[in-house]
Amino acid sequence: MPRSVRAYELMIIFRGDLAEDVVETVLEQSTAALGALDARVETVNNWGRRKFAYEIDHRSEGYYAVVEFLTDGVDLVGFERSLRLADETVRHKLIRLPDSEATRRGLFPSAAEAAPAAGV
Repeated sequence: MPRSVRAYELMIIFRGDLAEDVVETVLEQSTAALGALDARVETVNNWGRRKFAYEIDHRSEGYYAVVEFLTDGVDLVGFERSLRLADETVRHKLIRLPDSEATRRGLFPSAAEAAPAAGV
């Protein structure tokens, strides 16, 4: 039986010349926008400022953040468009996690946890 809830991973790279508090504010706004789409944000990992392997838009470093969230098939096109148009964002990548990977990461309960206990 297919799951109606799907797990996603979103990586956002913010401009490296921004102050850390600005990056935190924009990241909070992005997670709030996901919440407004009825997505449940599970984890937010701010990796901090990192050097790029190659220049992107004449920039050599940026702030990386990874967000894992669950949603039930909501259209994320508008959300991705807002990330693409945001001046603070250098790049972003949104992927749907396979159910097995989401379970391994603890986003979904494992089959043993989801099954009711015998004799209860």
